[in-house]
Amino acid sequence: MTIGPVQTQFFELKQPFELESGDVLDSVTIAYESYGQLNGDRSNAILLFHALTGNQHAAGINPAIPGVDALWTEDCHMGWWDAFIGPGKALDTDRYFIICANYIGSCYGSTGPRSIDPKTGQPYGSKFPQVSAWDVVRSQLQLLDHLGVDCLHAIIGGSLGGMMTLLMATRCPQRVTHVIPLATGLETTVLQRILNFEQIIAIRNDPAFRDGNFYDAEPPVQGVSLARIIAHKTFVSLRVLEGRARREITETDRIGEFYSLSHPIESYMLHQGKKFAARFDANSYLRIIDMWQHFSLGEVKSEIFEQCLHHKYLIFSIDSDVCFYPEEQMAIVTLLEAHNINVKYITVHSSKGHDSFLLEPELYTPYMQFTLNDREEDWDQE
Repeated sequence: MTIGPVQTQFFELKQPFELESGDVLDSVTIAYESYGQLNGDRSNAILLFHALTGNQHAAGINPAIPGVDALWTEDCHMGWWDAFIGPGKALDTDRYFIICANYIGSCYGSTGPRSIDPKTGQPYGSKFPQVSAWDVVRSQLQLLDHLGVDCLHAIIGGSLGGMMTLLMATRCPQRVTHVIPLATGLETTVLQRILNFEQIIAIRNDPAFRDGNFYDAEPPVQGVSLARIIAHKTFVSLRVLEGRARREITETDRIGEFYSLSHPIESYMLHQGKKFAARFDANSYLRIIDMWQHFSLGEVKSEIFEQCLHHKYLIFSIDSDVCFYPEEQMAIVTLLEAHNINVKYITVHSSKGHDSFLLEPELYTPYMQFTLNDREEDWDQE
């Protein structure tokens, strides 16, 4: 059961925002949605960080967002975590006030490369500055201040969003009690760097990219499609990917002058690439990938959790994940246990790969409810 129609809200930062790079954005808008009601002492708020190409629309139905226009395709209308958010669900809106905000640099309503630069009256395009993960967290802290939330009941995020939860937990430990990262890691791995680099090359080598200044012409669809094809094989297990591909070839496009599609897998991957290119901005994709490439919790890993002794962690691994391998979550658990921090570690057995945390609420909901409701005695009895 969905929570029904929802609307994106917009928060304007009240002063120029200095980025870690030293660049300054004179004005910043944060697009966000909220679900449930904030209680009297403002202690029931949960902040949800979205993944790489996600957005603020986590639950319910939202058919349009002002300023997003054609990028808000039908695939975006239903909230990306709708199965997890609502009455009685993992994030119970009868108990909690859930907030999800679009990252600075993205393309779904928060200030990003498609936004109008007030100095020129034109889209920022290639002039939009580098954005770091800490910039994103700091901007969302300002949103929390605006909402009157001093300490979150929990922060939750999967994939890149999980890395954001760890960053906020370790940089601002006093602002949170429960921390729930799903299918994530402490740092950007070598394999992730290579895959991200391949995607950067795919977009930048598309002639239509025009060094990021393409808003008055056709967008770099081929480059963005190829980038998605490169990434998609790490999000879905190969077994599931094969099952999703139709038996017949459904895409009739040729690849270059001499190659025609020869297998349903090729057709499926090309279709996924085209769907993604229709809903995501190339410049935003490059900014957020760059954020991932430069992600850092700090230089001394053994000390990053020293101020987190009061936290309660629930770490999820997916046994078939090839984007964030299970040993990456085990590394988080090892550091937490070394500091005697309360941590539970769950391995989800799924054939769906990395995307399991988006698709299979039944495998996550009981553990999330136990943690959020502080029902640890239920865990001890299992």
